[in-house]
Amino acid sequence: MKIENTKAQMRKGVLEYCILSILKNGDAYTSEIISTLKSAEMIVVEGTIYPLLTRLKNAGLLTYRWEESTSGPPRKYYVLTENGRMFIKELDKTWGNLVNAVHQVISTKPTSNE
Repeated sequence: MKIENTKAQMRKGVLEYCILSILKNGDAYTSEIISTLKSAEMIVVEGTIYPLLTRLKNAGLLTYRWEESTSGPPRKYYVLTENGRMFIKELDKTWGNLVNAVHQVISTKPTSNE
């Protein structure tokens, strides 16, 4: 088993939550989302992000708007919908519970099997 595969799967498992969390803090276009993820060492390629954004939009969690840019073509800004805001609140609770549970498991001392 290769450690890189496991690490990639762990990142993929939380990528949707990370994207919604970024948008919880304000509207963003794809390059901003990717930049934020990369600066947090959530290594991502554009080919991963676009289908995920489309899936979140089709699920009614995101919408978007076009905005003119002074440095190039118009940009598509993603925005959380009201359903998206409720969804991320639930994910925040679930994430907190998961972090606590994982911390409890990994910090537990092994028991003796005598």
